[in-house]
Amino acid sequence: MRKLPRSFYARPGTVAIARQLIGKVLVTRFNGETTSGIITETEAYTGAADRASHAYGGKVTPRNSVMYGEPGFAYVYLCYGIHHLFNVVTNKPGVAHAILVRAIHPLEGADIMLRRRGTKLLTTAGPGTLTQALGIRTEHTGTDLLGDLITIEDRGIVAPPKAIVEGPRIGVDYAGEDALLPYRFHINPRLLK
Repeated sequence: MRKLPRSFYARPGTVAIARQLIGKVLVTRFNGETTSGIITETEAYTGAADRASHAYGGKVTPRNSVMYGEPGFAYVYLCYGIHHLFNVVTNKPGVAHAILVRAIHPLEGADIMLRRRGTKLLTTAGPGTLTQALGIRTEHTGTDLLGDLITIEDRGIVAPPKAIVEGPRIGVDYAGEDALLPYRFHINPRLLK
């Protein structure tokens, strides 16, 4: 088990990286509690040219400024005033590319995840439910994924390429033709090896 290196994130192919994140393990270590899950769904957002991106047209705001920084950092924002959504910054400084992690398959700390979610049934399929289960909040935006709080690890789990389904992103109809781009990747956890 090893943390993904900065070089994994610091590449121009954000769509390819989104696909390669399938099968990697997202880990949080907060207040002495460790939780983790296998990434099973991602969406790529390709910056200034992507109408679905927070950085479309080169827009820079206090919220999205972390997207313009170093790759391998967390971009966490609040959606609908309720859901904390976790993204991974990719490419290089000045190029605002990011990948939304939409779902995980729980590995460690299921009891902690249940407590955080306040439910008896553990659900981590959805970008808001997975961050709630893992304890990720907007205060974690700008967290270095090579640090100790939030990491993404390669644990040798294989996502067979033919088992990964690609398609359009969810909830970005406002992006016109860009909403149809095949930038979403997901896999049935039972197909992981």
